[in-house]
Amino acid sequence: MDSTSLKALFTKPYGAPAPTEAQWRAAYTDDVHFQDPTQETHGLAAYLAAQEGLLRRCDDVYVTPGAIAIDGSMAFVEWEMGLKIKGIEFIYPGTTRLLFNAEGRIVDHRDYFDFVGPTFAPVPVLGGFVRWLYRRFVG
Repeated sequence: MDSTSLKALFTKPYGAPAPTEAQWRAAYTDDVHFQDPTQETHGLAAYLAAQEGLLRRCDDVYVTPGAIAIDGSMAFVEWEMGLKIKGIEFIYPGTTRLLFNAEGRIVDHRDYFDFVGPTFAPVPVLGGFVRWLYRRFVG
């Protein structure tokens, strides 16, 4: 897998369809391991179900890639993901680490991003508390 293929895989504008099952199957192995701050799955069927679940919960989703670095059987992709849910837009900057098998298909996909801050900061009342908490413990 090269940077052009990864850029295509990590690009989904608002209003555009998500990758098809055939596109996911071409990129991922049947036994792929996926992990992000909210879930961990094993196997392509579970990964596809997780992606479909995200799309069902949201009014719309976008993903846009940033820097891409590939070193042998490993790649890192910076990205920004936007989720529109019930009139509120949530923006998550993040990075993905991918591991490839000998055929260049993804065997391990790990997403790194802050789930709490972008999820709760835009919510009235709760957002103020989350920002205060971050300043108190992080800032």
